[in-house]
Amino acid sequence: MTLAAAAQSATWTYVDGDWYEGNVAILGPRSHAMWLGTSVFDGARWFEGVAPDLDRHAARVNASAIALGLKPSMTTDEIVGLTWDGLKKFDGKTAVYIRPMYWAEHGGYMGVPADPSSTRFCLCLYESPMISPAGFSIGVSPFRRPTIETMPTNAKAGCLYPNNGRAILEAKMRGFDNALVLDMLGNVAETGTSNIFLVKDGHVMTPAANGTFLSGITRSRTINLLGDYGFRTTEKALSIREFLEADEIFSTGNHSKVVPITRIEDRNLQPGPVAKKARELYWDWAHSTSAA
Repeated sequence: MTLAAAAQSATWTYVDGDWYEGNVAILGPRSHAMWLGTSVFDGARWFEGVAPDLDRHAARVNASAIALGLKPSMTTDEIVGLTWDGLKKFDGKTAVYIRPMYWAEHGGYMGVPADPSSTRFCLCLYESPMISPAGFSIGVSPFRRPTIETMPTNAKAGCLYPNNGRAILEAKMRGFDNALVLDMLGNVAETGTSNIFLVKDGHVMTPAANGTFLSGITRSRTINLLGDYGFRTTEKALSIREFLEADEIFSTGNHSKVVPITRIEDRNLQPGPVAKKARELYWDWAHSTSAA
């Protein structure tokens, strides 16, 4: 076993009809996904006995597969059932990342598009603690989110993430935790890992879903929870300046749900009351609706 494999957290993978412990080898050098990047995934979470919106994440991985020219082989209910089966293999002490995936083994015309009949499925579950709710910093990235004319932005596709990765690495080189990424028109899209919100005079705003970034499941859940609580929430085009002048900023995403942002470029921010309330509302909702 390599040092990298030994350092991995507890992992269980379902592939080809059975569960296997660890980081199972499933791709070869001739696999289309290895060569040309035809893979999609989704990410759900188990924590404190609940798995919020697991059914929506399972449905979305199937939609992503279709968008990338793959052929889903599992129903939403089958993915949900397998997940709860696999979660029994963990000790229940650490949050678990839930990652269903599809990929192509073979290509079609001249090898370039995926051959949908070669689509494979796996479900990977692994321990992954959520980041601290204390917050993180962001720097404005020089890199942009692509449009649907240039990349499959209507799918949660693996090929989109090297762009996010280079944005995060550039931000870290300048002393930030994460990147604030713009769309091709120069409007704010998202962070390198999550959707983003600002609050100004009690008004909660988030970039409108314009096809350049993934309109997250946790994002939509948070918008609804805040709206039902009584906050004014708006989806609209937002500029860097509006974020720089915001009363508070927070992010939403599957990995750690609702987390405040404590610095944007050279401006420090305190975790705000709206972010705190959004996190409380999410936790209360999750525990009231999504236990096994």
